[in-house]
Amino acid sequence: MSRKILIVEDEAAIREMLSFVMEQHGYQAVEANDYHQALEKITDPLPDMILLDWMLPGGTGVQLAKKLKSDDFTRNIPIIMLTARSEEDDKIRGLEVGADDYLTKPFSPKELMARIRAVFRRVTPTALDEPIEIEGLRLDPVSHRVTAFDERLDMGPTEFKLLHFFMTHPERVYSREQLLDHVWGTNVYVEDRTVDVHIRRLRQAIAAHSHDRLVQTVRGVGYRFSAR
Repeated sequence: MSRKILIVEDEAAIREMLSFVMEQHGYQAVEANDYHQALEKITDPLPDMILLDWMLPGGTGVQLAKKLKSDDFTRNIPIIMLTARSEEDDKIRGLEVGADDYLTKPFSPKELMARIRAVFRRVTPTALDEPIEIEGLRLDPVSHRVTAFDERLDMGPTEFKLLHFFMTHPERVYSREQLLDHVWGTNVYVEDRTVDVHIRRLRQAIAAHSHDRLVQTVRGVGYRFSAR
């Protein structure tokens, strides 16, 4: 069955163009033209991804992303925000509420598809089967669960993949560019600041038993995962 992509966009011409591009590439396109219709279209089975416009009738894309990411039922749906806003603060705001990527209008279908494929790649769990445990923090790639002293922790798919990379590559410093290559993949349109946002979200997710201290900032260089 083809992956379902929900397109939330109030401009009919853009929405129809996006649907056409999705169907051309083998995806099932579902359309919504405002905030409330988007909520109605998020049904079981859930969409595999949401293309979400920033400005919508009835509410903003940021508000919708925040609502979806705060609900256990919808929190793991990847979101790409589409907007004419290009200021860095706006991009960071979108990422901080849970968006997985950000695409500024106007964009080409080729760039859009590259972003969609990149997000799908990085939210797919790693194939490594063996659980990893460091100081009571345990990551199981098979069940896609993270626990701290047997207490289950919740985190997004990008944070999971970032933590898996750190736990399998401890005691080494990685620059933002290196983390982008290893975790997000090459040829992906993602800015360096995106790494900082996801590092912050990862630290928050593992902070209950002070495991956030394991994710260390090396000033002027990047980040390191270390129990020392």
